[in-house]
Amino acid sequence: MYLGAVQPPDATGTVKRTHTIRGILVEKILVTGGAGYIGTILVPELLARGHHVTIYDNFMYGASALLGFSAHPNLEIVAGDVRDPEKVRDAVRGKDWVMHLAAIVGYPACAADPVRANTVNVDGTRNVIDAMQPGQKLMYASTGSTYGKVLGIATEETPINPLTLYGRNKRDCEDLIKQTDLDFVLFRFATVFGSSPRMRLDLLINDFTYQALHNKQIVLFEGHFRRTFLHSRDAAAIYPFAIENWERMAGETYNVGDESMNYTKKEAALAIREKLDYYLHEADIGTDPDARDYEVDYSKLKALRYRAQIDLSAGIDELIKILSVLKVHNPLRNA
Repeated sequence: MYLGAVQPPDATGTVKRTHTIRGILVEKILVTGGAGYIGTILVPELLARGHHVTIYDNFMYGASALLGFSAHPNLEIVAGDVRDPEKVRDAVRGKDWVMHLAAIVGYPACAADPVRANTVNVDGTRNVIDAMQPGQKLMYASTGSTYGKVLGIATEETPINPLTLYGRNKRDCEDLIKQTDLDFVLFRFATVFGSSPRMRLDLLINDFTYQALHNKQIVLFEGHFRRTFLHSRDAAAIYPFAIENWERMAGETYNVGDESMNYTKKEAALAIREKLDYYLHEADIGTDPDARDYEVDYSKLKALRYRAQIDLSAGIDELIKILSVLKVHNPLRNA
């Protein structure tokens, strides 16, 4: 049974409508980029909690990742681009929560097409901000890449100094959001890894595991650079966690990850070699164009009792299971 109740207008004149099913609060949630790597893990979790979810995505990688849950009666799917302000406004209207994940993600994708990166990541976020009304709540997916190269350990108070266009895009979006009167939380995610219905192989741990499985070697540049990792399911889990803890989290920035998964790139590669036999080549010539080098403190989020559940070893086991039967074929090669 679906019940709706209208609360009196608040000080801004906004009328807040709440919905319950059997006494459980049900929210209307918009997930931009809901067909992406994290979105396709997050959306089924929100639906399982009884929420009404709208996916807003341009489906640049197709829609097959949604097939496992597309028939859910509480799911709406909207094909649209975050660069289209009118369509964004229509999608945002009437939602309780906006989880803004849509982006051109990562150093290589942004470097390949800087104009698209700037317009999607920054202009698209501006469109989302402009479409929101008082009473709506925003969760923004930022990145630890904003820290760049840090001596010591980065906290949320560490000055950010992004080294890539992707990191600069995310920094600019954080600044845009902080200049508004919106009710928001900013998440600076560690480098995510693990499986997803919309699988990615351009992430460091995923790529290393794939190379070790299929090519029997990993070529490592600047293995002493530090990275920090987070499993894809733990990344998705922060969103329902924030719904449940909003009053304590609103208006803040959080590093999302776990200190136990601060590794150098070489340490991450050696963790894979504990499970797979491959040749590790440490290149003496050449540099990693993604020159991030940082270790991150996650105590602020841990104080709220958020804990990552899947460590690097368990995540690598999962990747080996699926990547062993997933082979990317180049149609222009005979072998």
